[in-house]
Amino acid sequence: MAEMTPEEIKEKKPYLDWSLTEREYDFICEKLLHRLPNYTETGLFSVMWSEHCSYKKSKPVLRLFPNKNERVLQGPGEGAGIIDIGDNQAVVFKAESHNHPSAVEPYEGAATGVGGILRDIFSMGARPIASLDSLHFGEIDRPRTKYLINEVVAGIGGYGNCMGIPTIAGEMTFDECYTGNCLVNAMSVGLMDQADMQKGRASGIGNAVIYVGAKTGRDGIHGATFASADFDDEKETQRSAVQVGNPFMEKLLMEACLELTHDHADWLVGIQDMGAAGIVSSSCEMASKADSGMELDLDFVPQRETNMSAYEIMLSESQERMLLCVRKGHEEDVIKLFKEYDLEAVVIGRVTEGHQYVLRHHGKVVTDIPVSSLTEDVLEEPSEERVPQRILDAKKAPEYVPEVEDANEMLKKILAQPTIASKEMFTQTYDSQVRTSTVVGPGSDSGVLRVRGTKKGLSMTTDGNGRFVYLDPKIGGKRAVAEACANIVSSGALPLGMTDCLNYGDPNVPEIYWELHQSVEGMAEACKVFDTPVISGNVSLYNENNGEAIYGTPMVGMVGLIKDIKHVIPSFVQTEGANVYLVGDKTGNDFAGSEIQKMLTGKINGALNDLDLEHMNLYMRNLLNAMEQGLVQSSHDASEGGLAVAMAETVFGTEFGLKLDLDLTKAQLFSETPGRFIVAAAPENAAAFEKILGDDAVKIGVVTSEHEIKADLADGKLDVSADEAQKIWEEALPCLMKSKD
Repeated sequence: MAEMTPEEIKEKKPYLDWSLTEREYDFICEKLLHRLPNYTETGLFSVMWSEHCSYKKSKPVLRLFPNKNERVLQGPGEGAGIIDIGDNQAVVFKAESHNHPSAVEPYEGAATGVGGILRDIFSMGARPIASLDSLHFGEIDRPRTKYLINEVVAGIGGYGNCMGIPTIAGEMTFDECYTGNCLVNAMSVGLMDQADMQKGRASGIGNAVIYVGAKTGRDGIHGATFASADFDDEKETQRSAVQVGNPFMEKLLMEACLELTHDHADWLVGIQDMGAAGIVSSSCEMASKADSGMELDLDFVPQRETNMSAYEIMLSESQERMLLCVRKGHEEDVIKLFKEYDLEAVVIGRVTEGHQYVLRHHGKVVTDIPVSSLTEDVLEEPSEERVPQRILDAKKAPEYVPEVEDANEMLKKILAQPTIASKEMFTQTYDSQVRTSTVVGPGSDSGVLRVRGTKKGLSMTTDGNGRFVYLDPKIGGKRAVAEACANIVSSGALPLGMTDCLNYGDPNVPEIYWELHQSVEGMAEACKVFDTPVISGNVSLYNENNGEAIYGTPMVGMVGLIKDIKHVIPSFVQTEGANVYLVGDKTGNDFAGSEIQKMLTGKINGALNDLDLEHMNLYMRNLLNAMEQGLVQSSHDASEGGLAVAMAETVFGTEFGLKLDLDLTKAQLFSETPGRFIVAAAPENAAAFEKILGDDAVKIGVVTSEHEIKADLADGKLDVSADEAQKIWEEALPCLMKSKD
C-alpha cells in the first residue's frame, strides 16, 4: 500500500488518529521543519509527542515532586532511578504501567509489562533482584474480571519465573470503576556496584549505534499512542498494539548486557531499552541527552517480517531489544560478545556532528529533522482544571459512621471481601524464593531481600488506593505515600525513595486534570516530609472505558534499607505474653472510602480527614529506632479494614491469639485512620520501648497461647476464633473465582 504524500497528509489528516492534534501538526510544519513532514516523519512525531512519551500534559505537574537528596545518584530522566545504599552499592528501581495492553491481551500485556521494566533496570548496569506488582480489577463476580485476573497473574508469573526473578510483594484490589480498564502496574528493583552505573547517551562523533536482541516485527506499532488515547470496546480488538514477549531471549539479553556493562564498560558510551515507541524513542532520546546528531540506516535493522516500511520499523515495539552506543573500533568486540549468547548485534548507524536525526531506507533519506524536534520541542498543553461537584457535595454531607451490631460477624464478613481476603492463590503462581535471597515474601506489609555479602536488607512495597483519591485527591495522595512509608517502616527499614505510576482518566476533562494536579501536590508534600524523593516513574492517562474514567490511582512503589537483616521485623506475633501496643495517631471516624462503607452501602462517599504528616514521620522514625535496638518482636500496619483486620492478620498462620482492651467502639474497629501500627514487644523491653515512643504507643493487651482474637470495647466485645477467621480469609477468593455468576 502506497504511503500518503506530505500533501495528502495535510489534506486527509491521518495524524488525528495517531494522537497528534492539528495545532501540533501546524506547529511542526511552520515552526520546526518549515515544510510538510512526510509519512515516516509524521509517524515519528505522533509517537514522540504522545502523552506516553512526552508527558506534555503531565510535565507541569511532575515538576512538583522532589527528586533529590544526598542519597540520590540518578533521578528521573534515565531508564530507572538509583539510590546509594552505602558500601559503594546502589539500589535501582522503577515502575511501569501496561494497562491498555493488559485489557486487550491480558497474558501478553502483563508479561511484556514485566519484561519492559526489567530491561529498564539492567540497562542501568544493575542486576534485577525482585519484581512487584500493583493490580486493580473490576468486581470479581463478573466472568470477564475472572478471566483478566487469571491471565494477568499467569503473564506476570510466566515471564518473571522464566527470568529467574522473584516476585516478592504487591497488591490487588477490586472496584467497579476498573471493570473496563484494569490497571496492571509492574515494578522492578535491581542491585549494583556504583562503579557499573550506565546512562542512555549517544555521544562522540563516529561512534557506532548498535541494535541488539530480537528481530523487529509489526507488533506493538503505535503502542505509545494506543496508551495515550481513551479506551473503548472497539479498541479491544487492537491486538496489533500489544507486543509478544520471549522471556528466555530476555534472560540471554540481560546476561549479555550485564557482562558488557560490568566487564567491558570501556567499549560502551551508552545503553537504552527499546520500550514505548521502539527504535525512534531510544535513538533520538540517546542523541538528545548528549546533544548529538544521529544517522541510521534502516536496511540493517534485523527484521522478522518482509517488506517493512521505514514507518513500521521505527514505530514497532517488538520486545527484548536494546540500543547501544559503542566506541568506534569496538564494534566487532560487542558483536562477538552478543553472538556468544546467541543474540544478534548489528551496527545500524553512527553518531554525527550537528543535531540532525537522519534515517535512510532503501538508499533514500526518509527522515531529516532536528533531534530536539522530537524530544525537546513538544508543545506543553495547558489544561483546564475544575473541582468535581462530588467533592463540593461531600464537604456538606453528614459524616458516615456504620452501624455495627455484632463485631464478630462484621469481622468475618469483611475478611471475605475480595480486596482484603488472602491473595495466596495468586501469589503462589509467582516464584518468590528463586535466587534464595528472599527473607520476607508476599503476604506481609512489604517484601524483604538480603543484600548478599553484607548485613543489609532491602524492603519494598507497592501501594495505591484510588478510593481515597476519588474522595479527596490531595489527602488521597498524601495517604498513598504515608501508607507506603508505614509498610516499609513496619518491616524495620528506613524509607529511601519512591517510584510511581500515575493512573488517571482523560486529562482533557477539567475535573480529571484537577484530580491529577491535586493528588500529585499531596504526594509531593508527603515526599518532602518523609524525605522520600521520587527518582523515577510513569504516567498513564486516558484510563477510561466508553467515557467512564477509573478512580485516579497513583501507585507508590517504595524501597527501604534495613541496616542489619537480623532486625527485620515480621508482621506476625512471635511469643506468648508479649505486650501489644497501638502505635500512631488516635483512631478517629475514618469511614469515608473504607472497606466497611463499600461493603455495607455498595458505594464510597464522604469527606476525608487530613493527615498530620510531621507527627506521623516523627513516630515512624521513633518506631524504627526501637526496632533497630532490638526492642520490637513484630509490627503490622493497619490499612484496609482497620484495626480489626490488622489484629486478625497478625495472628493468622501462628498458634497465638490476642487479648486486648480497647477504648474504641465496635464501629471504630473498622475505621481506616492512616498511619497506625499493631506492635508486639517482649515484657522485658517494655520500659525501653515506651520511653522511645512516649505517648505515641498505647499498650492495648497481650499475646496469648489460645488461637483467638478477643477485645473488650467501649460498647461491647470482640471474640472470634482465629482458626475460623483464617479459614474465611483464605477461602474467600478461591470460592469467588470458582463460582459461576
